[in-house]
Amino acid sequence: MEIIQDKNLIQNYLKGEAKSIDVLIEKYFKPIYGFVYKNVGSQADAEDITQEVFVKVWKNLKKFDQKRDFKPWIFQIAKNTSIDFLRKKKSIPFSRFEDKQGKNVLLENMASPKVDILEILNNKRVLISATANLSEKDKKIINLRHSDGLSFKEIAETLKESINTTKSRYRRIITNLKKTIKP
Repeated sequence: MEIIQDKNLIQNYLKGEAKSIDVLIEKYFKPIYGFVYKNVGSQADAEDITQEVFVKVWKNLKKFDQKRDFKPWIFQIAKNTSIDFLRKKKSIPFSRFEDKQGKNVLLENMASPKVDILEILNNKRVLISATANLSEKDKKIINLRHSDGLSFKEIAETLKESINTTKSRYRRIITNLKKTIKP
């Protein structure tokens, strides 16, 4: 139903109904903003990138292959735009916190969290902490599945991998996370 509605909105926009693009933007603004914010971690940057995503969608809507689903396409644009932003952004290497003996002062001063199982079940921070050690691709799979509500098919299309690979990676990630948050 959602796919048909998106395709109808796109077709109507291409036929000259300008309001159709407004409906698409309204529908996808919050999910795209949330996705971008998780990738860049800054509200101001996420707002700018989200705006850039919708400008790209508007400019490229005529090129969109209407045989495909719109949702994975727009999330792919959001992903690529976020990656481009992060590449441009200069990061501070973790090694800069090392002293002359090679000890990382930042790591040595970080407290290790001690949490009981009830706190784990009721605290989102624990999940965030548990996912901090995941690779960027694994984090994306978790976020696309749970935060953005994408199906495995949509995730596979977004990441440009097979659906079986996506499902297998997801199961492995969940299994490892369960082991990580056990007391």
